Amino acid sequence: MAAVPRPHGRDLSAAELERLVAELADRPELWIDLVRHDRTQRHYEELFGDEHLTAWLICWLDEHDTGFHDHDVSSGAVAVVSGALREERLAIGGASRERTVAAGETFRFGPDDIHRVSHAGSGPAVSLHVYSPPLLRMGAYVIGEDGVLGRRPMSYLQELRP
Repeated sequence: MAAVPRPHGRDLSAAELERLVAELADRPELWIDLVRHDRTQRHYEELFGDEHLTAWLICWLDEHDTGFHDHDVSSGAVAVVSGALREERLAIGGASRERTVAAGETFRFGPDDIHRVSHAGSGPAVSLHVYSPPLLRMGAYVIGEDGVLGRRPMSYLQELRP
């Protein structure tokens, strides 16, 4: 990540993260050798981490899905570098907001956003994710049998699943 220019000494905004992840996507020599696909789960690799930022590579195949989750206190941004992903924002009392993000496109989110990301399309997908402050905890959302929405705290080391 030292090869990708960024502000130092402070946390980055979601807009800054989106610019940074786009620059990282344009530098495949920094991450291309880490791409691996596994049918049973998403493959992910931490690319960089310090007190203000973490960067990850995530590889996706059919059926891979995070379920609805938040990023605790972290903002983030994603660049899809191959294939396509679907991002769905949770909406109470109406249909969730959904969009497909293709290779070459980015999206961002704040710590107050709840979303779900899944593989879209027919071929493998690869995405780059950056978080500031560093992603340490997440919340996974589940709807109980009684219809009540609950949040399950998770470590960033645990794989999100629906």
